[in-house]
Amino acid sequence: MEKIAMITGASSGIGRSTSLALADLGYHLVIGARNLEKLSKVKAEAEQKGVNVLAIQLDVRSLDSAEAFVRQAMDEFNRIDVLVNNAGLARGVTKIAEQKNEAEWQEMIDTNLMGLARMTRLVVPLMIEQQSGHVINIGSTAGHDAYPGGSIYAATKFGERAFTTALRQELLGTPIRVTSIDPGMVETEFSMVRYNGDKERADAVYAGVTPLSPDDIADLIAFAVSRKSHVNLETIIVRPVDQASNSMVARKL
Repeated sequence: MEKIAMITGASSGIGRSTSLALADLGYHLVIGARNLEKLSKVKAEAEQKGVNVLAIQLDVRSLDSAEAFVRQAMDEFNRIDVLVNNAGLARGVTKIAEQKNEAEWQEMIDTNLMGLARMTRLVVPLMIEQQSGHVINIGSTAGHDAYPGGSIYAATKFGERAFTTALRQELLGTPIRVTSIDPGMVETEFSMVRYNGDKERADAVYAGVTPLSPDDIADLIAFAVSRKSHVNLETIIVRPVDQASNSMVARKL
C-alpha cells in the first residue's frame, strides 16, 4: 500500500530535508509552508525521486489555512500515514523584563505550539479512523533546558513536550505512534530568523563548531518511521558532539 507523509514548514531546513528523506523511502508527500516559491522547488526535487507531491501554501497559525491543507490532502490521497509537525521559529533574544514587543512572543506561541496542536487535532482523527499513523513533532533541547533570552521559545518547546506526552497517552490502545525529536544546535535559517536577518549574529552561533545539519534530523525521522509498527521511539534528544548543553559549546576558534 502506498503511504502518504504530510510535512509542515517544508520549504527549507529540516522540513525540506525530511521531505526528500521520506521521498527516498517511497512516501508520497503533502508539503506545506508560507513561502510557495521555495516550496515549489522542494516539490520538484522530491518528484525527481519518483513520488507524487502535493505542495500547498500553509500558515499553521490560521485555522482556515490548516483546514484547507488537510482537506486538499485527503481529496488527493485519501489518507495520511505520517504527520511531521516541523513548522516553527524563534524570534529575538530579548529578556522578559526588557521585552516591549509582545508580537514576537505571540508569533512563537501561535506557530510552535498552537499551530502544532491545530495540525495534530485535524489529522489524528483521520489516523484513528484508518487505524494507523505516526505523528512526529519537532521539539528542541530548549524544551528540556531553558536559557536567558529564550523564555517564550523555550516555553513553546516545553509545551510541545507536554502536548506530545499527553497525545501519546491519549492514543494508548491505538496503533498510532507518537515521537518527539528534540535537536540542539542545527544550522538552518533558524538563527537568521531569530536575529531578524542579521547574518553576522546568525553566523556567530555556529562559529568554531560542527553543528547538526537538517539532513541529520531527517535521518532520524526516516529511522523513526521505518521501525516495525509495534516499535515507538518516544523522544530522541540529539546534539552535535561539540555541544553538551544549551550553554556549553566547545568552539575551536
